[in-house]
Amino acid sequence: MSNPNPFSAKSSLQHLFSIPVIVAALGYFVDIYDLLLFSIVRIPSLQSLGLSEQEVSSVGASILNWQMIGLLIGGILWGVLGDKKGRLSVLFGSILTYSLANIACGFVQDPTTYKILRFIAGIGLAGELGAGITLVSEILPKHLRAIGTSLVAGIGLLGAVVAYFSVEWFDWRTAYFIGGGMGIALLLLRIGVFESGVFMHIKAQKHLQRGNFFSLFTNRDRLIRYLKCIGMGLPTWFVIGILATFSNEFGLAMNIPEPIKPGLSIMWCYIGLSVGDLSSGFLSHWLHSRKKAVLGLMLFTLVCTVIYLFGGINTASTFYGLVLFLGFGIGYWAMFVTIGAEQFGTNLRATAATTIPNMVRGTVVLMTTLFGYFKQSFSVIESGAFVGLLCFAIGLFSILTISETHNRDLDFLEE
Repeated sequence: MSNPNPFSAKSSLQHLFSIPVIVAALGYFVDIYDLLLFSIVRIPSLQSLGLSEQEVSSVGASILNWQMIGLLIGGILWGVLGDKKGRLSVLFGSILTYSLANIACGFVQDPTTYKILRFIAGIGLAGELGAGITLVSEILPKHLRAIGTSLVAGIGLLGAVVAYFSVEWFDWRTAYFIGGGMGIALLLLRIGVFESGVFMHIKAQKHLQRGNFFSLFTNRDRLIRYLKCIGMGLPTWFVIGILATFSNEFGLAMNIPEPIKPGLSIMWCYIGLSVGDLSSGFLSHWLHSRKKAVLGLMLFTLVCTVIYLFGGINTASTFYGLVLFLGFGIGYWAMFVTIGAEQFGTNLRATAATTIPNMVRGTVVLMTTLFGYFKQSFSVIESGAFVGLLCFAIGLFSILTISETHNRDLDFLEE
């Protein structure tokens, strides 16, 4: 028998727009705002601290790396806590951590303090998406799971657009205060959110081991599942971390007359990403397959990447338009995190779902390092192509060989 249409009954809408789903979406909105804010204010904030052009480049890269290291460490900490103490503890703790860190960033007066605060913010930012997706996945009926998690990500990713305009309209310190203030306001909304029933069921089983991060590496089957989940996400951050972030370099290499602004590229990328994420849930529901939905979007991204690098783009408007399409293509971000949550049992689900996206984010450091290494011997375009080839090869292999999780019952445990 086919799955019920997601909008055939009033109860479906009530599920999709329930308080946990809305709060998870708003939480991810604030998370994305704060995650991308430093990338957007990097140059003006460091210039106002008195740094030279050379220092802005080197110190800015160092601060961004510290934020990414914080994401990696935070992903493990919050993931383990989510399985040991509950999904809600992470949703409360993570947003409090990064909201206070962002407010403090608005008062920063030197690069060292800035670096420490972005590291703390990174730790806090790591918990939001995984815990939110895990909670929504466990609360919603399985036939609505893909649509629900796509709503969370689709709405959440619009935080990038608000971040861009908040910096356009206000100074960088005010932008940090806005992000921190939104986070504190969201804490009040979360008071009415209830814990996942699936988690509460296993919490009562005192003998059961929960949140053991190292158990992901001690079992061959689990490790392969985990690595494939990470592999699926590599093309997403290749687009964000290389093609969008270094878009000014690609624009110069393409001889586009108008200077390309990385901040604007990131904004257009995230607008596409938001639309893609909203679409991917419905696509998965329609195809009755997570794998087919992700594979289709990944192949679309590959085609757009080839056009981006070798299509002979010569105007800024065409360039930004293609970045928008690239963003749409990587709109399987929520779907890939959902697959990660569905691959693992309840006693390890939050650990997996929270660490997987942050491991992918952490690979940006490797991508940028490779990109820089290739640029010593090859052109910017060729260097981007080499890194992209590696990311897409791993991504396509991972999605083609991972097990299907559409309509999987999530009330199971990892032995």
